[in-house]
Amino acid sequence: MTPLLLSGYTATTCLGRGLDATLAALRDGRSGLQPCHFETVDLATWIGEVPAVDAEKLPKSLARYDCRNNRLAQLGLQADGFAERVRAAVARYGKARVGVFLGTSTAGILQTELAYRRRDPASGALPDDFIYRTTHNSFSLAEFTRDYFGLEGPAMAVSTACSSSAKVFAAAARQLALGSIDAAIVGGVDTLCLTTLYGFASLQLTSSQPCRPYDENRDGISVGEGAAFALLERVDQAASGSILLLGTGESSDAYHMSSPHPEGLGARMAMQAALNSASLNAADIDYINLHGTATPANDAAEGKAVGALFGDRVPASSTKGATGHTLGAAGAVEAVICALALSHDLLPGSPGTTTLDPAIPLAYQLSSRPAPLRRALSNSFGFGGSNCSLIFGVAP
Repeated sequence: MTPLLLSGYTATTCLGRGLDATLAALRDGRSGLQPCHFETVDLATWIGEVPAVDAEKLPKSLARYDCRNNRLAQLGLQADGFAERVRAAVARYGKARVGVFLGTSTAGILQTELAYRRRDPASGALPDDFIYRTTHNSFSLAEFTRDYFGLEGPAMAVSTACSSSAKVFAAAARQLALGSIDAAIVGGVDTLCLTTLYGFASLQLTSSQPCRPYDENRDGISVGEGAAFALLERVDQAASGSILLLGTGESSDAYHMSSPHPEGLGARMAMQAALNSASLNAADIDYINLHGTATPANDAAEGKAVGALFGDRVPASSTKGATGHTLGAAGAVEAVICALALSHDLLPGSPGTTTLDPAIPLAYQLSSRPAPLRRALSNSFGFGGSNCSLIFGVAP
């Protein structure tokens, strides 16, 4: 593919709001995970909660979109001057030439959960002020973002579990290649809700302590929430140091509804497709941001796939020990982490991981350290075998 410029990017997670907070936490090897006290949830687990989301107020003109997911989306859009960059792109290209491609898993489902508490005791009807389309609906996120900027171009939401906001980079790149748009807002937002927390607990996939990706004693995920965005544009010649999207790779192994292929078949196919898309070889990659959920099956399968393609040469880590697993937002959050790593010559570590699994022989980074980086690969693998790998690079 033709490289695309990330002319702006931002991330808001439990590590803090914006790039500075994220970078500082990565450098310090700090985790934002805390014991779960969300809503009425009664589970012995740790979560990555973003502070003050419910204090965020949407403009009156967008009040119909009010839900936790869209409040967090607004928090994210306003960080690092990202909204201003989008508005500048709209001024350059026109409001019909900027697309919106966003990923989410559960969107505003919390709004439905809260509405069910207020059902009519006689009829069971949901309250009149509950609007499914603009809150719970997966497209709500994309529609909210489009209306937030007054855009008239294409908008789509991708909901493929944990690969959602990685796949949007590929979807936007295709539209830019076709010429249907001149710029694209890509990213993802997912927020905490009862369905997710109790759902993963019922699958016995949550840990009772902060998650430990690739640790010998790993025993489950820490659910997080986050909002991350990037602005993709074509570029004839990028300024030195700019961050570029170099390649995308997607696959679907459809092995099992909630378990990865034990040999990491789909993961390996996605990584190889990304290398092919970027016209690169495995030796060209300097860092791999692993999907690394800290479940026994996921880390083992991904480790086999990475080992088969890269051996134990390429430094790798999962940053979910810092942010938690932000589910549908994970692909975008970790794309921004890769951009920060490349911009600041930083190999991110893995907070929470102490004793590496000897059965997974990777060059796994326990602690953050400086290192010259030119290209990074980011993995996002979702339920049902929906896989996506992205490659980012620094313009020479």
